[in-house]
Amino acid sequence: MDYVYPAYQSLKLDRPADQVLRITMSRGKINAMDFEFHHSMTTIWQHIEDDPSVSAVILTGEGRAFSAGGDFELEQKLVTDFEWRARMWKDGRNLVKNMIHFSKPLVSAINGAAAGGGLAAAMLSDISIGGRSAKIVDGHVRLGVAAGDHAAIIWPLLCGMAKAKYYLMTGEPLYAEEAERIGLISMCVDDDKLQETALKVAVNLTKAAPSAIRWTKLSMNNWLQMAWPIFENSLALEILGFSGPEVVEGLKAYEEKRAPQFNPVSPV
Repeated sequence: MDYVYPAYQSLKLDRPADQVLRITMSRGKINAMDFEFHHSMTTIWQHIEDDPSVSAVILTGEGRAFSAGGDFELEQKLVTDFEWRARMWKDGRNLVKNMIHFSKPLVSAINGAAAGGGLAAAMLSDISIGGRSAKIVDGHVRLGVAAGDHAAIIWPLLCGMAKAKYYLMTGEPLYAEEAERIGLISMCVDDDKLQETALKVAVNLTKAAPSAIRWTKLSMNNWLQMAWPIFENSLALEILGFSGPEVVEGLKAYEEKRAPQFNPVSPV
């Protein structure tokens, strides 16, 4: 009997090859995340773990974007409602925890803009492949909160502290070719080869000894387990920032399509 997955509103599941499950993020033009979308990305990994017919997974986005971050309504709720901040803190924590403990190999095929929770999933994938036009941006600081949803735990391991600090503290975007050059992603390919390449990699992973692949992954993820307190701190500081004045200006600037004007005097 085939494994039955929940009915996701923002995720499409298909099987492009034997033993390969593909997750396609699908919500509007840019796959912006509301809470349902984010929670689905948090909880799906245990379902895939329990599906014996899946040996490798591909994660990608529908249309012109991978996933361009949280939607404006959700961000506003985080500013005004403590319950929503607590809920997103818990869900953000569980997203990273569940992906670290997910044992099956995961390949991200990054098409277009990648930010927010979608970017977290892409960077926490075992093999990350970017189309040449893919744009990676962790824009937390430009919004007015700490880079807390995943970056502190893994970017320094991927590309080194100097590059991680530069991109996370400036909020500047980088394209796939540069991301590959500095080691932030595994591979950059032409846009029209992205899905084909991701599928080829995933199929190849299904042909290897499954326990050897999974135990290798779990062993290497102990680097992330060691860095867990760093992540806990960064996420808590991000959520704290949503209760402060800087994010109010950041969201207003985003809505008005202008550069934010932050107060240069900080209380911290």
